[in-house]
Amino acid sequence: MPPTDASTDADTTPTTDRHAPAPPAESGERADDADNADNADNVQGGQGVQGAEHAEHAEHAEHTRSADGADSADFQDTLDLRLPDELLALFAEAEQDGGHRATPDLSAATEHDLLDDVGEWGPVTTPSGVFQLVPVRVERDLALISRWMNDPAVAAFWELAGPDTVTAEHLAPQLDGDGRSVPCLGVLDGAPMSYWEIYRADLDPLARHYPARPHDTGIHLLIGGVANRGRGLGTTLLKAVADLVLDHRPRCARVVAEPDLRNTPSVSAFLGAGFRFFAEVDLPDKRAALMVRDRALRNVLQASHSQ
Repeated sequence: MPPTDASTDADTTPTTDRHAPAPPAESGERADDADNADNADNVQGGQGVQGAEHAEHAEHAEHTRSADGADSADFQDTLDLRLPDELLALFAEAEQDGGHRATPDLSAATEHDLLDDVGEWGPVTTPSGVFQLVPVRVERDLALISRWMNDPAVAAFWELAGPDTVTAEHLAPQLDGDGRSVPCLGVLDGAPMSYWEIYRADLDPLARHYPARPHDTGIHLLIGGVANRGRGLGTTLLKAVADLVLDHRPRCARVVAEPDLRNTPSVSAFLGAGFRFFAEVDLPDKRAALMVRDRALRNVLQASHSQ
């Protein structure tokens, strides 16, 4: 599943950036779409993370990748990580049954546990209204998502313009896969207005391009209607969704994204949402800015704000 990265200028239509969709066994690398925040939001967001980036300069230096994609000495290709503990436990139970079950039933574990039930995370109140991630249902949502994909500003990067079948083919590997990527509608005050993909970055081909850690979680974003672009919603919703991930995925220490390095409005939106620039990485279709939001840094900032 490829990355997608969309941003919106305050005075122009948005741009989006995408990689090709992934097969069920490998959710795609897709650069996250981010609606461009207002200029004031962008400046404030960039300043807000400068201290964090400076404080972690040493870590950044260790992990920054060269142009050919080679990583530092501690880089690991984590695409083929071991199975999650819950799946290993199922195999152990099968062995204890004396071989009566040749293989354990993995359906429940893979469908729900890889991303901790995104559909049950519930709504969250943001400065822009009540927001909720709602897992996609093709029969209900295909026409809407396809219409967004045919917006020229979106199609330039997601490359999914065309009949509904094009979008359906992009959704199918995620909906029919093992649960490592969950496509969702973003619903704001009851109205669907954005498309999201929440995915296991550590189980994604993206993990070949940076030192991934177990349970790293990636996000891709597309702001749908033109009326919702260019007014800072991207920054607001990116922060809200990153918080949802960290609140509902206790084993996840980092939320990651990979907007196109040239897409400065998108990068600014991530910075405004509390992400930090981690490294430049060469993905199949672009050179990306790897953005990271750390649980530890978030906790430090929350503690300082409460004092």
